[in-house]
Amino acid sequence: MSDTTNLPPRFRAPSALSWVVLVGFAAFFIQGIIASDISVERLVKGASNLVRFVGQAIPPDFSRMPNLADAMLETMNIAVVGVTFGCLFSVPLALLAARNTAPNGAVRAFARFVISVARTIPDLIWALIFVVTVGLGPLAGILAIVMDTIGFAARFYSERFEEVQKGPSEALTATGAGRLSVIFGAILPESFASTTATSLFSVEKAIRSAVTLGLVGAGGIGVELSTAMRLFRYDQAAAIIIVILVVVVGFEQLSTSIRKRII
Repeated sequence: MSDTTNLPPRFRAPSALSWVVLVGFAAFFIQGIIASDISVERLVKGASNLVRFVGQAIPPDFSRMPNLADAMLETMNIAVVGVTFGCLFSVPLALLAARNTAPNGAVRAFARFVISVARTIPDLIWALIFVVTVGLGPLAGILAIVMDTIGFAARFYSERFEEVQKGPSEALTATGAGRLSVIFGAILPESFASTTATSLFSVEKAIRSAVTLGLVGAGGIGVELSTAMRLFRYDQAAAIIIVILVVVVGFEQLSTSIRKRII
């Protein structure tokens, strides 16, 4: 029998750690299947309920379209305002978190901790926190989007700042330029296209988030969708879903076009 050490790398026996991870994942997966009470009976019943829902949702009821338009506009306002402030706050935070722009290790560690906290807490939790603190309405949604955007954008900004070519920065430093001059003269211009693309992705993400934030009272068209579902007005819910779909897909196409022009 040939020694396993003579086998090609792709056929080498997995390490003990790999086996532990694989067995642990399998055990966790099986436990999840059991805990979820997945059964053929439930799936069949769910399929019949889905058919009934679709039957009651078609044709969609657009009779409240003026109200839906106002609610969708509010959702867009929440997303755009929240992302704008979130991206503005993300730039200095990312500069403090990037290895090549942070003043020292302590500041960098603190900035990365703040970004991790903002990223770890889901946007719905942020919305619930701000609904409690500032009350129901768009303001809670805007603040939630700000925190969610910081967690998303600041991380990618900092990584992009660390990846910029050293040539322009070193050239400015050789001329006697200070830290701020290097940042504004080399690092930010070099990473402009990438950070702009990330900002556009943040807007796409925020529009979808703003819809769900309305389900917890943070304003926007999510409130209309939640009300329609609770009242079993599935035809109105279908109209709301179509409006959301059109707006989200439309902005994604616009965002893709802008990114292609920039990059």
